[in-house]
Amino acid sequence: MDYFSFYDLPVSFHPDPAKVKQQFYALSKKYHPDFYINESEEKQAEVLELSTLNNKAYQLLSDPQKRLHYILELKGMLTEGEQYNLPQEFLMEMMEVNEELMDLQFDPDAAKLAAIKAQVAEISSTMDTMLDRLTDGFEGQDSAAQEETLKEVKDLYLRKKYLTRINDSIVKLDAVR
Repeated sequence: MDYFSFYDLPVSFHPDPAKVKQQFYALSKKYHPDFYINESEEKQAEVLELSTLNNKAYQLLSDPQKRLHYILELKGMLTEGEQYNLPQEFLMEMMEVNEELMDLQFDPDAAKLAAIKAQVAEISSTMDTMLDRLTDGFEGQDSAAQEETLKEVKDLYLRKKYLTRINDSIVKLDAVR
């Protein structure tokens, strides 16, 4: 059972936070282990498992990045060990940023680092805007449109993961200064 089904919600990149929280509290009460203290060990184990599932569902459905990854997995768009080819243009742009960051390791320059930070922040913001545009209304699309949307979302998701690694490098360089 997927987390959306568990919460009786449609698969959505933007579930209603109030409904997610409402389901979490309702199921927390329903599956609270203390209410099953006099039940058999099997029933207690089942309730504990459901309580754990509820906590995991809430954490995932409340976090946009985790939810995005989860939906892509749920829809079969992400597979373990998959070799995905990001667009060459994006890779070239990121290679230039990486080269600039490597240069800054040996020749620190606060102004250059600030410029790279701004560039990466702008790229990230543009991607976030594109993701929002793609994912708004996803649940109302027919299956063919959803399939196309998921392909585009996957591409942006993987680009953002790449960008996160670059941000990690920036943070390390910033900490050294």
